[in-house]
Amino acid sequence: MESQKAGVQHYNDTVVRQFSIMAVVWGVVGMLVGVIIAAQLTWPELNFGIPWLSYGRLRPLHTNAVIFAFGGCGLMATSYYVVQRTCQTRLFGGPLAAYTFWGWQLVIVAAAISLPLGFTTGKEYAELEWPIDIMIATVWVSYAIVFFGTVGTRKVKHIYVANWFYGAFILAVALLHIVNSAEIPAGWMKSYSAYAGVQDAMVQWWYGHNAVGFFLTTGFLGMMYYFVPKQAGRPVYSYRLSIVHFWALIFTYMWAGPHHLHYTALPDWTQSLGMVFSLILLAPSWGGMINGMMTLSGAWHKLRDDPVLRFLIVSLSFYGMSTFEGPMMSIKTVNALSHYTDWTVGHVHSGALGWVGLITMGSLYYLVPRLFGRGSKMHSTKAIELHFWMSTIGIVLYIAAMWIAGVMQGLMWRAVNADGTLTYTFVESVKATYPFYAIRLLGGLLYLGGMLVMAWNVWITAISGRSTNVAIPAVSNAHA
Repeated sequence: MESQKAGVQHYNDTVVRQFSIMAVVWGVVGMLVGVIIAAQLTWPELNFGIPWLSYGRLRPLHTNAVIFAFGGCGLMATSYYVVQRTCQTRLFGGPLAAYTFWGWQLVIVAAAISLPLGFTTGKEYAELEWPIDIMIATVWVSYAIVFFGTVGTRKVKHIYVANWFYGAFILAVALLHIVNSAEIPAGWMKSYSAYAGVQDAMVQWWYGHNAVGFFLTTGFLGMMYYFVPKQAGRPVYSYRLSIVHFWALIFTYMWAGPHHLHYTALPDWTQSLGMVFSLILLAPSWGGMINGMMTLSGAWHKLRDDPVLRFLIVSLSFYGMSTFEGPMMSIKTVNALSHYTDWTVGHVHSGALGWVGLITMGSLYYLVPRLFGRGSKMHSTKAIELHFWMSTIGIVLYIAAMWIAGVMQGLMWRAVNADGTLTYTFVESVKATYPFYAIRLLGGLLYLGGMLVMAWNVWITAISGRSTNVAIPAVSNAHA
């Protein structure tokens, strides 16, 4: 990088630092709420009879905090960092970037207050009421202006592939949020959906699955395509594959939502269409996973002593596993066993904790020391190592417990006696599930413990470093 000179334009890293720190803070909060509700499922009396501590209110708080607060802050931090470096220009829009940070924090706080109080639309991952929905839309449009404005004012001809993934994520989430959140206000914090019955369910799961597809996959693939090559010190394995991966993924994902509605009132042909597209989705998903993994060709030895790279590569193995499991679970005959069981919970958390969590943590471990003038080293490498093992063991305990519990539930629920009566009562299946809920809680505690180790490490790194806005490097090194 060229040295700082008078009059040299600088990157806007203030907003990147803010989002990076808040990603860690909201990660701790979101995972703490997850541990609380895992404990409630093991010991239901832990809600103490207080309505705003009940599972039904804390569960959407957990999902919103982990997806939109932790995941959202991580995505905004990394996208703002990556787009400036790969486009060789400062963030577009001046104070608009600051608005995206403060506006997003306001949305998160509004969610944290309104959801425990019971204000909800009842739509999964879209529970927030209409005033907060409008606020989200204003922040998101501002985010799009800043991001695409930066791409539009780039100093290099080429648009690096990570920016294509970030861009698709921003556009798709805007479309999903605005269409699914169409509602008629019936009071300050009450509304009715613009859709009814099965149409409402169809629009909701078009949104719900694409929240997974675009918020929790496409954006994080943008992270993967920048931070894996950077940390490995090697070019992307196949740039051509990355482009095929991009177009195949974004076309296919949009159609997979109906697999959430097998055996419901949704027309059978629509369910089958969702299943077919889910199966097709395996190819682009694994194309991306293989591209990330193979970037380490000739550098596998680095995994031995680089725990940050380990976070990034192990996240890809969970991505590969989750994107095999998802299409398999969309097959109607498999879904007949898995639907409504804890197998689905295991699948979701293999993706959320294993893919989204680990890739975000690895990316933040790359970013934080550089943002706070510590070069490329966090305060403690041993703490990163500890965090990696706590997280990985926590994930394995969590998902293995839920897989076993889920398959057991499915088999118990459909077991019948010779005379056609059910072999087990529902209560018997709940009782049999109990030990697995305790193991799930243990896995969650380990994962939360790892996040607390990270928070400590990030805090010490930040206060002992010196914040710097880095000078823009020479254009010849465009994709560094």
